[in-house]
Amino acid sequence: MQQPRRAFLHTAGRLAALAASCGAGGIQAAPSSASNAYPFSLGVASGSPLPDAVVIWTRILHDPLNAAATPPLAFSVRWEVAEDERFSRIVAKGAASAAPELAHSVHVDVTGLAPARWYWYRFMLGDAVSPTGRTRTAPAAGTMPDQLKLAAASCQHWEFGSYAAHRHIAAAAPDLVAFLGDYIYEWGPYQLRHPQTALRTAESFTLADYRARYAQYKTDRDLQAAHLAAPWIVTWDDHEVANDYGGDRDERLDPRFAERRAAAYQAFYEHMPLRLPPADFARLRMYQRYDWGRLARFHVLDDRQYRSRHACTPAGRGGSSSVLKRDCAELGNASRTMLGAEQQRWLEQGLASSQARWNILAQQTLMAQNSQLPIIKESDGRFWTDGWDGYPAARQRLFDALHTSKAANPLILGGDVHSFFAAELNRIPTRERSAANPVIATEFVGTSVTSPSRPQARTKQYVAMNHSIKYGRSDKRGFMLLNITPTDTTVLFLALDDVHDAASPIGTAASFLVRGGQPGLHSA
Repeated sequence: MQQPRRAFLHTAGRLAALAASCGAGGIQAAPSSASNAYPFSLGVASGSPLPDAVVIWTRILHDPLNAAATPPLAFSVRWEVAEDERFSRIVAKGAASAAPELAHSVHVDVTGLAPARWYWYRFMLGDAVSPTGRTRTAPAAGTMPDQLKLAAASCQHWEFGSYAAHRHIAAAAPDLVAFLGDYIYEWGPYQLRHPQTALRTAESFTLADYRARYAQYKTDRDLQAAHLAAPWIVTWDDHEVANDYGGDRDERLDPRFAERRAAAYQAFYEHMPLRLPPADFARLRMYQRYDWGRLARFHVLDDRQYRSRHACTPAGRGGSSSVLKRDCAELGNASRTMLGAEQQRWLEQGLASSQARWNILAQQTLMAQNSQLPIIKESDGRFWTDGWDGYPAARQRLFDALHTSKAANPLILGGDVHSFFAAELNRIPTRERSAANPVIATEFVGTSVTSPSRPQARTKQYVAMNHSIKYGRSDKRGFMLLNITPTDTTVLFLALDDVHDAASPIGTAASFLVRGGQPGLHSA
């Protein structure tokens, strides 16, 4: 994501002022009061790959659940990037400041790299050396790669199982990982073991709370392994802040919610391999675009920050509900938005200008219509208002943009609903497929890494009642693995045997093929 130059200058100025205020020797090479504690307890990560650059990340934290154990000083952290795992051919190196105002996080935008190749990276503080991560750059513009192996995951509530899915992501050795939201959840005891039973306590509200929550999650060795394996592109959903928040309002109708959201956004930036921070964390732009040569263009969306408030909320609270279409006139309000006007224009421009063979919308939730009751006429249906069904006019604008842009081979990826879904999206989603209402895109939604869902019997009813949805599975946890080539894309829905078993094997719950130029699902 390219951030404005003024953001860089603002941040650089803050760090320079901090260094000056420390006086000579204020930026330390290693912490003196925690010299026996390992400073890279949260591992390392990389992401935001370009043809000539990639962001590498770490955070200096000696005790994951006690940030005060790390002295409130800025530390000079050394870093290296090499062409080989033994670091015998170093291509870039330097030092970066880990400042307390950004939770001692380190974001290095390593530039001048060669396109379409793997690199290895590490950090050093004093005598301590971080784990070695593997990353790669995107292919050069105009080139057509033979393939792209993409893992896609979402929704990893610490309270509901192990992160075995991440162990399998690492073993799959993908070229790229797309994480589609709910990297953390805002509640649960701050503990370093996944519990057998969830306990709803210790909700996060402050910057310190959210920093501690990310630290808790990032101690998991399987999650660290998935970050070590490949670069990530990321977006967020609601639980990085609060359940079912929409724009500037949460379920509690908290008048100070804007402060909570800004704190959560800052903590998200501090713990993700993203480029330069904004001048104001209250408005952190997350939508971004990445090209993988001419094979794929990723349109990474933010459907939380700019959306209209939920329709037909119960009295006295915000957030989502399930409503009958005929009883909620607000659903049909054409002015309601999911992406906001600026992001919608950005998406339309990105689709219209795309020369990619595949256009991948990496976003949060299910886009296909998913009524909870049978639909006989268009006024029928019961819909959950937090997903795209709660914003039908916004969904129609997006579908119209896909249709009129002529962008090649749209694939929609989503998460959020803790279920596998495969769907064929018609231009007018409320109507059956016909010559006048063709399939314009193919959708794949991944289940959660851990978070629970509804019984499978109910999901089968949803599939039977909704013409666009061709497959649904809600009783399994796991991730999606895509193999994208110039001619076709195969998609595997990979499901764990037992989410509570860190050693759980994984198997293919379903597999699909999408042929270039032919939107829709085929058996793989």
